[in-house]
Amino acid sequence: MANEEDDPIIQEIDVFLARSLLEKLYLFQYPIRPASMTYDDVTHLSAKIKPKQQKVELEMAIDTLNPNYCRSKGEQIALNVDGTCTDETSTYSSKLMDKQTFCSSQAASNVSRYAAAVYKKGELHLTPLHGILQLRPSFTYLDKADAKHREREAVNEGGDSSQDEAEDDVKQITVRFSRPETEQARQRRVQSYEFLQKRQAEEHWVHLQYYGLKDSRSEHERQYLFSQGHGLAENTELIKSPSEYLMMLMPPSVEEENEKPMAPSNVLSMAQLRTLPLADQIKILMKNVKVMPFANLLGLLGSGTDPTAVLRCVQQVALLVQGNWVVKSDVLYPKDTSSPHSGVPAEVLCRGRDFVMWKFTQDRWVVRKEVAAVTKLCPEDVKDFLEHMSVARINKGWEFMLPYDEDFVKKHPDIVQRQQMLWMGIQAKLEKVYNLLKEHLTPKKQEAQSAHPLLVSGEQRVNMAKAKVKQNYGQLEKEFQRQKAEMKSNDSSAKPDAPNIRIKEEPVSVEEPMDTSAHEGLNNGLVNGLHPAQGPMEPVNGHLPGGCIDRVAQELKAFVSSTFKKQFVLTLSELKRLFNLHLASLPPGHTLFSGISDKMLQDMVLDTGCKQILVPFPPQTAASPDELKVYALWEAGDTYDQHRQVLLEIFSKNYRVRRNVIQSQLSQECGEDLNKQEVDRVLKDCCVSYGGMWYLKGTVQS
Repeated sequence: MANEEDDPIIQEIDVFLARSLLEKLYLFQYPIRPASMTYDDVTHLSAKIKPKQQKVELEMAIDTLNPNYCRSKGEQIALNVDGTCTDETSTYSSKLMDKQTFCSSQAASNVSRYAAAVYKKGELHLTPLHGILQLRPSFTYLDKADAKHREREAVNEGGDSSQDEAEDDVKQITVRFSRPETEQARQRRVQSYEFLQKRQAEEHWVHLQYYGLKDSRSEHERQYLFSQGHGLAENTELIKSPSEYLMMLMPPSVEEENEKPMAPSNVLSMAQLRTLPLADQIKILMKNVKVMPFANLLGLLGSGTDPTAVLRCVQQVALLVQGNWVVKSDVLYPKDTSSPHSGVPAEVLCRGRDFVMWKFTQDRWVVRKEVAAVTKLCPEDVKDFLEHMSVARINKGWEFMLPYDEDFVKKHPDIVQRQQMLWMGIQAKLEKVYNLLKEHLTPKKQEAQSAHPLLVSGEQRVNMAKAKVKQNYGQLEKEFQRQKAEMKSNDSSAKPDAPNIRIKEEPVSVEEPMDTSAHEGLNNGLVNGLHPAQGPMEPVNGHLPGGCIDRVAQELKAFVSSTFKKQFVLTLSELKRLFNLHLASLPPGHTLFSGISDKMLQDMVLDTGCKQILVPFPPQTAASPDELKVYALWEAGDTYDQHRQVLLEIFSKNYRVRRNVIQSQLSQECGEDLNKQEVDRVLKDCCVSYGGMWYLKGTVQS
């Protein structure tokens, strides 16, 4: 109060609000210029604006006669930009930098607090500003100079290059088909910087007419800065109580929220989260965290939250796995969406992820190959499923991310029982969709849901393995003695051959058995890809029975024969890849899971009428040994056998060949003129084209 008495009111001024230029008035902030060269001395040549972006571009003349202007520098800039010739496209027609362009940027995103004021005859007239723009010099003419310089260099360097080009090289064209865009991908693309720049560039410029300070039109427009009517009815906004007027000037929270930078669409602060309903809070938390104990969920929701209400809501968006809550698949993959990796629809992704979740209700460990073999999904999708709820362990598989929550299971047995019933329904659906075997569906340990999982140390594993080996060795030794006694009693002449019997024999070869374990890990009871209870072959003394060997050979021969009748030419690497894909399509326990080595596969290829083509690869090739072994079907039983044999003979002497050489050689060896369709048929069977040359399939070295 004392300060107010010391500062008396000297004058009261009436304030009026002018509306004539509402949403039309902009404030331009020009760069600082030398005192000897003010903006009054500058002529505005042109002006244009993009209204939506509030972007302005002004072209202003420079006073070249001013003593502060450097004429030599202006001539040099004009020469660099336009060169020696002048035409209509020249930036500086006078061969002198006599103008400059200014581009605007927004000085403030929120200008609702700013106004232009005019004081006249004891009255203050306010007009709200629609934008505040800062003008800065534009240097696009430098980009134009660089572009012309590069063009001149290209013309000078490209004069003699055409003489060296005898013929156009054939280039391989890669055709790619775009995947259907998901809603999340579309939102990311719309919010990207590149998309926003493209949208801004698409807006057309609106050309403006500039009027000087002393122009009659400017004088006329300046009159609109004054309020047109001084009646109170025209200025009802100013008839407010002091508290209302202060609230209009300084809103408490709305303005502050507008000034905050916008967060990404997938980011939500805890303060914003707690303003949502409880069900939405839980859904957002589970969707982002994916796996969470119930105690942690309560902690994130804040104190005072009813645990019963949380339990009721969490069951709508999550399932119980090992005492922890895991978000449901349909929450992560809504309807009408698809995989960003493979384009698989959401329904298929949900079934695959449910299978992974169900496996973790049976055991703490899941093998990735098992999931891929059963669900038939791409590796990237399977990896996403596992990363949602587990951690990869070297040489072990994927372990569930969180420890078993025994406290929750003991406190809420009714919830656990209800979740077990839900999992029984999910298991029935999975059994119908994936045709799972009974051994896959029965849990290995019934105590897994009621106690901590058993953890076995490495030393214990080694001791258990040693004990098992000793036990198996004793059984094999007894079997050997029994067979030895039978052979002695049946035929005394077999006695000299008895010492040749061994418990187990392995072929002496430097080659490792081929990795055909496409179904390895479908169940922890699998041994070399076979179910012990359902294995059609039982080893005796380390070897398969004779009948089983015949069945394996028949199956392998059928695969090799059908594959080469389709492909004609294959490298060993490609053949092994196709064989693994064939194994993945077979049911568990098939005869081919007995273990096929590289040598066995190569011998079968030669037995089916194929020959190895010794292609002379270049010395510096980076191909693997399996890629260097090329096999081809020598006789397919059709009219093109002779043509293919001639073609293969050509490639046994040359790594790559031109088409005209192949066509002439075929005509010479076969004694007839082949038309283009026949040559194309033979080349399609055995070769591929790359860079104007022809190669045998699988031998192209990029």
